[in-house]
Amino acid sequence: MAAYRSPSLFQPHRARQALRDAHSGKIAPLIGLYLGLSTVPTARFVAPMGYDMIWIDWEHSSCGVETMTTMVHEIMFMSEGKTIPFVRVPGHDHAAIGFALDAGASVVIPQVETVAEAQHVLSATKFGSRVRGTRSAPPFRLIPGVTDTCHDASHPLGIHGNLNEAAAVMIQIESLAGVRNLDRILSEVPDIDAVWLGTLDLRVSMDLPGNSGMGGAEPEWLDAVRLFDETMARHPTVAKAGFAMAAMPNFQEMLEGKALVMMAADVMALMGLMGSLHSGREVVKPLTRVGGAEVEKENGMEKGNGVEKGNGVKKENGVSNGSGTGLVVNGNGKV
Repeated sequence: MAAYRSPSLFQPHRARQALRDAHSGKIAPLIGLYLGLSTVPTARFVAPMGYDMIWIDWEHSSCGVETMTTMVHEIMFMSEGKTIPFVRVPGHDHAAIGFALDAGASVVIPQVETVAEAQHVLSATKFGSRVRGTRSAPPFRLIPGVTDTCHDASHPLGIHGNLNEAAAVMIQIESLAGVRNLDRILSEVPDIDAVWLGTLDLRVSMDLPGNSGMGGAEPEWLDAVRLFDETMARHPTVAKAGFAMAAMPNFQEMLEGKALVMMAADVMALMGLMGSLHSGREVVKPLTRVGGAEVEKENGMEKGNGVEKGNGVKKENGVSNGSGTGLVVNGNGKV
């Protein structure tokens, strides 16, 4: 994503254009990594790997504003601008959306259900009344003449207009009400760049088993997914995004039509460690021989070939040595 870098790494990428280009087929879909644990060392470690985008989950983690901001900067700078940071914000709070954007990220807005909610969150992402924006202009995030260089110097709103055009806004539809209202949302609220169908929350909200967000065969579920797909087809300028992990059996199906695909996750990689543990349990067995000698335990003492060992003391023919004090005692009780 180096081609979509802004003039300064303190500014967000031109992620809106990247999504448009992926959606129109000019470039391949963006490949993403999901960070569910949201820790700075993890962000620093994965940033140079080459993912097109990295998703910081601020909604479902305990990180605060400073940690989130540092993670965004780690991704921006350690990837040398090659990776776009997205932050899923905790709810629809105006200030939280501003914090993520001020850090230099694009944003993911969860649980959008109505036109009013969509209007509120989009307003929080934009500067200026022409685009119905209510975002506050941060006075010290960018240094005049140093980090505020504009990609489009002709924009009438200057740097703030450039920022409006740079950071992408993705909404998540995670309830049946959201699915049913999506057509009105996309018709009445411009500047939504992508939509993610949150299958786990959607299933839970419909009183269906979560199935780890992998869907199901219930008629009401299939109807909801069909309605979502039909609605998105009526709005061909808006990109679709979602999970599509290579290990999933329906990988190719999950890739279809998406301009952004989440193909890996820190939590999934760590869960893979359990496979190593289970394999180890199958292979590692209790020891039965030590130094070629059969070993058995009796009253907490190890016995082997007539020699008892315990607490660092070895007894042989009534003689103790290696008492643990560095002294050797012979059979007459003399040192």
